[in-house]
Amino acid sequence: MVVVPLQTGLALALAVLLNTASSRRSACFRSLFFTPVVFPMTLVAVIWRLILARSNQGLLNSALASIIVLSVWQGAGFQMVILLAGLPQIPGEPYEASELDGATPWQQFRHVTLPGIRGTLVFVVMLTSVLSFRVFDQVYVLIKGGGLDEDATRTVMYQAATTAFDQNNIGQASAITVVFFLIVVALSLIQRRVVRPDNED
Repeated sequence: MVVVPLQTGLALALAVLLNTASSRRSACFRSLFFTPVVFPMTLVAVIWRLILARSNQGLLNSALASIIVLSVWQGAGFQMVILLAGLPQIPGEPYEASELDGATPWQQFRHVTLPGIRGTLVFVVMLTSVLSFRVFDQVYVLIKGGGLDEDATRTVMYQAATTAFDQNNIGQASAITVVFFLIVVALSLIQRRVVRPDNED
C-alpha cells in the first residue's frame, strides 16, 4: 500500500503543475509523463530488470522497494491525466475570493483545489489501491529474470499465481483471489460512500 500515497501524491503534484503551465509546455510534459503508461508492463519490467541486474547487492535488488518505484514510475502518468481532467472543473470564483482574502498558494491548494477535485481524487486513490493489489506481471518478470529476491517481493496476485501453478494448491489460490475480490468490493463501496453527494439519501 506504499504505492497508493506515493503514486497519487506524485500524480496530483504533476497535475497541479501542468494545469498552471502554458499550453505548449503542458502538452510536452503531459506526453513525457504519460509515456510509461502506454508501455506494456512486461517491457517496463524487463527494462527495470536490466537496471536492477547491474548490482546484486543493492537495496532495490532484494526488497519490495524496487516494485514500489517501478509501479509509481509506470502508473503516475495515468493518474495525472485523470486529475488533469478534474482540475478545470473547479470554478474560478473560489480562487478569486481566496486571493482577495490574501490566501497563500498552499492555502488555495488545501481549501479550494483539494475539495474541488475530491471525487476525482477518491477515484484515483481507489483505482490505485486496486491496481496495487493485483500487481503480478512486473513481479513475475523481475523475479524469474533473477533480479529480485522472491521472498521479499510477494504480492497478492503473485502469491495466488505461484500457489496455484508452482505448488498446485488451487484451494489456497482460490481463497486468496476471493479475499482480493472482497477487498475490491470494499474499496468500491468506500468510494461510492465518499463521493456521494451530501443531499443523496
